[in-house]
Amino acid sequence: MNPVPDCVALANHFLIAMPAMDDPNFGRTVILLAEHSDRGALGLVINRPMADLDLAGLFDRIDLKLGISPLASAPVFVGGPVQSDRGFVLHRPAGHWSSTVVIGEHLGLTSSKDVLEAVAAGQGPPELLVTLGYAGWGPGQLEQELAQNAWLTVPASPDLIFSTPVAQRFDQAIKLLGFDPAFLSASAGHA
Repeated sequence: MNPVPDCVALANHFLIAMPAMDDPNFGRTVILLAEHSDRGALGLVINRPMADLDLAGLFDRIDLKLGISPLASAPVFVGGPVQSDRGFVLHRPAGHWSSTVVIGEHLGLTSSKDVLEAVAAGQGPPELLVTLGYAGWGPGQLEQELAQNAWLTVPASPDLIFSTPVAQRFDQAIKLLGFDPAFLSASAGHA
C-alpha cells in the first residue's frame, strides 16, 4: 500500500463526526488522532465521559491512591470501542514516560502505568485526559470514511482538550473550522 502523503496525514488533527453519523460509538464525537499512516489510524474520543467512573475510581481499580482532590473527580473518558479495558493518558507536556507517542509539539499519549503512578504521587503532567479504549482504523479505512463525508477534520487544539468544558467540545471543534455548528447540515452533498 502507498504511504499516506504528508499533505493528508492527519496525526494531531481532530476528527469531528458529521451530524448524520448514526454509529452509537461515534455520533457527535470529537477524536484526537494520535497516529495516521498507511498502516491505519489511532485516536481518542475526547468528549464522551463515562457516567460511572472518575479518576479516583479508576485509580482504586489499579491499586493506586489518588490524593490530589481536584483530579479525583475528573471523568474517565470512553476513548473508543477498541480495547475498552485498556487505559490511555493524553497529556501536556509530552514528558518522558515508558510508552509515549508524541503528538505534535506539546501532547503525549501514554499507555504505560508509570504516568499514572507519577500522577498519584503528585509528579505527573499538569494537564491530562484519561480514557479507556481507543478508536482505530485499518489501512485505508479512515480515508474511505473521509471520502464518504463521515468526518470533518481540523488541526488539533490542546486548549480545546484541556480547557474547554466537555459539553462544549463538539461545537467548539466545529468553530475551529470557521463556521457556526448550527449551519452544519445533517447530510453532505457531492459535486
